[in-house]
Amino acid sequence: MDAIRVLKHGGPEVLEPAEVDTPEPGPGQVLVRLAATGVNYIDIYFRTGQYPSELPLTPGSEGAGAVVAVGPGVTSPAVGDRVASTNLAGSYAGYALAPANRVVPVPDGVSDEQAAASLLQGMTAHYLLLDTAPVRSGDTVLVHAAAGGMGLLLTQLASRLGARVIGTVSAPEKEKLARQAGAAEVIGYDGIAAKVRELTGGAGVAAVYDGVGRTTFDESLASLRPRGILALYGAASGPVPPFDPQRLHQGGSLFLTRPTLAHYIVEDEELRRRAADVYGWVADGSLSVLVGGRYPLAEAARAHTDLASRRTTGKLLLIP
Repeated sequence: MDAIRVLKHGGPEVLEPAEVDTPEPGPGQVLVRLAATGVNYIDIYFRTGQYPSELPLTPGSEGAGAVVAVGPGVTSPAVGDRVASTNLAGSYAGYALAPANRVVPVPDGVSDEQAAASLLQGMTAHYLLLDTAPVRSGDTVLVHAAAGGMGLLLTQLASRLGARVIGTVSAPEKEKLARQAGAAEVIGYDGIAAKVRELTGGAGVAAVYDGVGRTTFDESLASLRPRGILALYGAASGPVPPFDPQRLHQGGSLFLTRPTLAHYIVEDEELRRRAADVYGWVADGSLSVLVGGRYPLAEAARAHTDLASRRTTGKLLLIP
């Protein structure tokens, strides 16, 4: 099968197309023929070595397609079922293995591309807004990179929950997308905290959802109201340097958390519940999924370059 391999850590150029053997499912596993693969920042972290991994590596964990084989002991899903997963063992490929209990059904009304584009980020938005920093109707919140794949979903869901969303964007042309998703106010990255204070009458926001990291961290903290929550769920601009926790007291008894999806879908039931909610919203049209770019599998390096540039909007997909 066609696949992308990483033989050494480094820049996008280390993503090399290769022909490898199609894997066979072992006990408790299913083999999925992938129709679409999600490209995520975590893939960049593994490619560069920021997150440890064994080499050689086939990147990727998110994708959607059809089950073509099942291993011993698997009774569900069945061959032919449409499924998606965030636990694929290398989704930058034509086929990938996954534990049978870590795939979720893709309902009618949700395409393979929609399924691959919304699962990881949709469930991330789900746990951030419902569990990590729960949104209450009437809250004002700050969403960074509001026109990106993650930001568009966060903005839509936060607005649906009754929040007033202030979104940041890196370019003026992205403002329209953020507002269409429900952002009440859209600002750039210069002087974020001052602008937020102005837009909130000096009060600050109840929560900041920050996937940018190093370059926005200080402004995110300074944008919070007393006892506000900074949910630092990513580090697109790089990891945040060590800081003095006394700053949380000085800012008004603030809360800081560095959550990750894996800890919010530990139980199979929780995984299925979050996925069912996300796909239900996609199917009924209440959650719009923007695919900002489709790339042939062999052009994975270009997809990584585009994603890291922060010039993209929506979700990027590889099409095996």
